[in-house]
Amino acid sequence: MITGTHRPSKVLVDETAILHNIQHAKAQLKDDTQLFAVIKADAYGHGLLRVARVTQAAGATGFCVAILDEALALREADYTIPILVLGIISPETAALAATQTISVPVGSKAWLEAALPVLQANPDQPRLRIHFALDTGMGRIGFREVADLIDAVDYVKAHSQWFEIEGIFTHFATADEVDTTYFNSQVDKFHQYLAALPERPKYVHVSNSATSLWHAACNGNMIRFGVALYGLNPSGRAIPETPYQLEPALQVVSELVFSKIIHAGDAVSYGATYHAKRDEWIGTVPMGYADGWLRRLQGFHVLVDGQFCEIVGRVCMDQFMIRLPKDYAPGTPVVLVGTSGDEKITLQDVADYSDTIHYEIACSLAERLPRESINPIK
Repeated sequence: MITGTHRPSKVLVDETAILHNIQHAKAQLKDDTQLFAVIKADAYGHGLLRVARVTQAAGATGFCVAILDEALALREADYTIPILVLGIISPETAALAATQTISVPVGSKAWLEAALPVLQANPDQPRLRIHFALDTGMGRIGFREVADLIDAVDYVKAHSQWFEIEGIFTHFATADEVDTTYFNSQVDKFHQYLAALPERPKYVHVSNSATSLWHAACNGNMIRFGVALYGLNPSGRAIPETPYQLEPALQVVSELVFSKIIHAGDAVSYGATYHAKRDEWIGTVPMGYADGWLRRLQGFHVLVDGQFCEIVGRVCMDQFMIRLPKDYAPGTPVVLVGTSGDEKITLQDVADYSDTIHYEIACSLAERLPRESINPIK
């Protein structure tokens, strides 16, 4: 997709906020606990390489990504610290991962059996670093029976020329909820798996952001620090208290490109779903659902000159309209996420109105929106 550098709509990323969030998290950890920054999905919409640079400078000792291509992009950019792919990769790409010293999850012996001939066809490469994934209740990937895990461990030992067991992990489904019943059941299952292992691997990890914030006793010796590094509360509003203040890193801004007065009864946008009740000033903002500003945000608001301005009519693909308190000239700043005057709109506010989570709002912001750093760090 083409990036729209010649229009005023953009995403601003506060590098200092990311730095502070990482440093706060590290201050809570035991000395022997590693922090891997989760920078999948273009770093939750904040920019993969930007966030990689900032988090490494802040003390992250590794990266987690979702797909192999993200890991390869980091290696291409000369990042040499450990990288763990969190999703199952094709066995056909096992040799590529091994060559680039990229760690991958394994959730079945069948995957190992499929990857082995691929690795054997490339005898000069390093061993493939694997993390055994355990499905303790997430229902996504991983071993579901202790016996199956032990069978896979034995298979790796029998083919230790090609595989290296580097880690073991699980993922909690409800670490961000007040009720800990299901969370505790997953913890118990994970401990059953660990007790059955003949020896612990280098990395034992279960903690996403939520677990590191509210269940630090479970951290193991590595945490996968994700949404909180961007200053977002993993629970939304369910658990407002956090051990340290999270500093949001992302802002979305634009400008007015047009304004006009409409009269009582005049309609705005597709479907004529909005009609003015009186004479009103209407401004146009050059951003729409193709940029990730969702169509369902009709009726929500943005900030202009420190004032909330309602989005009127349906959000279009590339533009949307707002009701202004008075006439404002083209070029007047519009804040979609961030602060204007004494007022603020957060990603959580946008998510609440959209009946979703802030993760989805951040990840939906399209590549067409340029990302620019503010408060950059070296």
